[in-house]
Amino acid sequence: MTNIKSKKIFIAGNLILILLTLQISSCTGQVKEKSVNDKIENQVNNQPVISNQSTTFPQIHTNLNGMVREFVRAMYQDKKGNYWFGTNGNGIIRYDGQTLEKVAIEQNQKWVSVREIVEDKAGNVWFGTSSGLVKYDGENYTTFSTEVGLQDEEIWGLAVDSKGLIWVGSVGGVSHFDGQKFTPFLLPNTVVENAEPMLSIKSAGGFVEDNDGNMWINNDGNGIFKYKNGEFSHLTKENGLTDNNAGVALKDRNGNIWISSFYGGASKFDGKTFTNFTKEGIIEGIETGSFYEDSKGNIWFTAENVGVYKYDGTKFKLYTTKDGLTTNGVLSIFEDNKGQLWFGTWQGLCIFDGEKFVNAKEKEPWTN
Repeated sequence: MTNIKSKKIFIAGNLILILLTLQISSCTGQVKEKSVNDKIENQVNNQPVISNQSTTFPQIHTNLNGMVREFVRAMYQDKKGNYWFGTNGNGIIRYDGQTLEKVAIEQNQKWVSVREIVEDKAGNVWFGTSSGLVKYDGENYTTFSTEVGLQDEEIWGLAVDSKGLIWVGSVGGVSHFDGQKFTPFLLPNTVVENAEPMLSIKSAGGFVEDNDGNMWINNDGNGIFKYKNGEFSHLTKENGLTDNNAGVALKDRNGNIWISSFYGGASKFDGKTFTNFTKEGIIEGIETGSFYEDSKGNIWFTAENVGVYKYDGTKFKLYTTKDGLTTNGVLSIFEDNKGQLWFGTWQGLCIFDGEKFVNAKEKEPWTN
């Protein structure tokens, strides 16, 4: 098993690659939207080929015509069928059914990592990035910063709850957006003993609303907070978690809450009991993430340097490089409207064909 100290150094080293300078603020105010023209770079139809761009990792599978220098961190397909790819360092890439294009947005930093992509009830697509929150309304891109009430512009969590409220998790804490203004949402000051946050003890990196209306909120190195109607409860190693560096990852169709972690593997909460599949020796890998439920109800997730697991409700199946993955390091998972499962790896994008993983360009030539 990996030594915890060396593991932390490894993770911290990776974080240095993907983080920008942190700027913390807690101001609140009416949203002053900054509309940005829908400017596009690198159009694939009759576009200059840039596939010779140097990359951090060897790109064995497609890197979207050379537009992805490192890896794809988030993927999404909106109600209109547009594909969205959030990259680590190269901003947003979109495919609208005809053109693959890199979106140019005027943000504070040229180097932009996109961590989360969600769509609200009105069809706006939101992007949580390393330098602010971005909204696309179908025509224009609008950027939001600390000037309008975000706790911080280094965003790691983003969700829309059942009432349409947008939750934004950043290095500086949590903010709400009700459609008109951002409001800071303060977590309790309760901190576990010997907390070891990766970024900041204020940092919030994920949200899941359960069937009872509780919002589960990740708190960096400090377990998970559950919130409902002004009341908080704190989940830690003392009362169910196997790791305080854990985060709520997914609510499945049966209402189970799946939990990822840096040092404790994968867990599931069924409403009464926590089951830790790693601790019980059912699966391998102490660092897990990228949980996703497909249209058939299978739960997919990654175990760093081990591979990708699929859970069909009864048993786990492990997929590795033997099944077509170029690497056992997978960063993102997504299912499109065709039922194709996409996987963003350290070495490009691939699609699972039901048996093995193949280069995405074999199924979707426009990605080449």
